[in-house]
Amino acid sequence: QVQLIESGGGLVQAGGSLRLSCVASGRTFGSYVMGWFRQAPGKEREFVAAISRSSISKNYADSVKGRFTISRDNAKNTVYLQMNSLKPEDTAVYYCAAAQRAVVVTTTSQYDYWGQGTQVTVSS
Repeated sequence: QVQLIESGGGLVQAGGSLRLSCVASGRTFGSYVMGWFRQAPGKEREFVAAISRSSISKNYADSVKGRFTISRDNAKNTVYLQMNSLKPEDTAVYYCAAAQRAVVVTTTSQYDYWGQGTQVTVSS
């Protein structure tokens, strides 16, 4: 069992930056692919970014490429999402997720554990 706790959300103006963090419980963090997803009001949860167990492989949604960066620190059981050049359309609840997979995956059904989410609001 893995528990995930996100932090770092908030209100920011368009063009600003935020860094989300997600801390995982347990001693097997390094064995999970980690991902970030988001869900805006009235919309389905969508993939944002994912990172392999060793950080060698990363995958991003087209909508955030060049603006967001995912990283992880296995010694700290933490995954990060650095978000730059934020846009109002980035407004959503952001969720951290863990997958017991050997390769990076990008769909919600492939993830086994989820955090409770952190709100990100970007004002225009």
